Amino acid sequence: MKRILYIGNKLNSKNSNVSSIDTLVPLFEKEGYTLYYASSRINKVLRLCEMLLACIRYRNKVDFVIIDTYSTLNFYYALLCSQLCRILKLNYIPSLNGGNLPKRLRENPWFCRLIFNKAYKNVSPSQYLKSAFEEFGYSNIIYIPNSIELHQYVFKQREFTAIKLFLLRAFSKIYNPSLAVKTLKALQDDGISATLCMVGPDADGSLSGVKALAKKLQVDVTFTGKLTKKEWITLSDDYTIFINTTNFDNMPVSVIEAMALGLPVVSTNVGGMPFLINNDVDGLLTAPNSVDAFVDAIKTIIHKPDKAIAMTHKARQKVAQFDWNIIKKQWFYVLQ
Repeated sequence: MKRILYIGNKLNSKNSNVSSIDTLVPLFEKEGYTLYYASSRINKVLRLCEMLLACIRYRNKVDFVIIDTYSTLNFYYALLCSQLCRILKLNYIPSLNGGNLPKRLRENPWFCRLIFNKAYKNVSPSQYLKSAFEEFGYSNIIYIPNSIELHQYVFKQREFTAIKLFLLRAFSKIYNPSLAVKTLKALQDDGISATLCMVGPDADGSLSGVKALAKKLQVDVTFTGKLTKKEWITLSDDYTIFINTTNFDNMPVSVIEAMALGLPVVSTNVGGMPFLINNDVDGLLTAPNSVDAFVDAIKTIIHKPDKAIAMTHKARQKVAQFDWNIIKKQWFYVLQ
């Protein structure tokens, strides 16, 4: 069986979000692969050093190196690790997780060519990024969707007599969490009884600003901090609508999970979202950073509950195709 070194942010801290490395490592191990990984260091310099050292330490032990590749500062982790892999003649596979990677393709074309042109394969979890990379001339892009273990998500048909909004995302400016609070205020001002629960770690210090906004607008928001998967799935059972307010996105697992659970999804129409959600069929897409658009979409669910229920059933059918038992075959093919 193949041996893999996985390079990514396996931080497991209260301020870190669940990343691809957290999801894929245990799934590969269940299939009999031998996994090494780096890094769990919180300090960014130490994390990079540990990633580079892992490439050297395991160079004679592994068949492939998977590198989580983001559009933020972590882009440079991928750049340095990929070039070291080239020197060590290791087959490396960038896993394209950054929703804003097309901006990197435009603004850092030389760095991007160094990473992606020399890769064994580039794996994109969304057709959105695959298309963006192909537009820039990259041909070695394989589409492998983000996966879930479907049996962990029990489908529940919601009722919409009470509007209880649920958001699952790290608190970060690029995810625009303040839009959720403004939407709650607009709903209540319109005479609609609504509540909001926001689940996730504070990634960049945005949480304090969101809490201050809720206090200023005089709306009561439940902030839970980071929860385990089991904890937030249990909590979500009491909620009726899932919202995704981000300004940039790829193919978020959180939205896939919501679709699996039977929560109707209202999301901004950005990045990979229209590749995941067919608007008005298995979810609702809105203009980004628009309170009015979010309110209108939520009102659609309120006034057309039968349609909303039909959307959730179609959404569940769609994400059933992302079950690990299906997706793993695509990984096996790449890692032959």
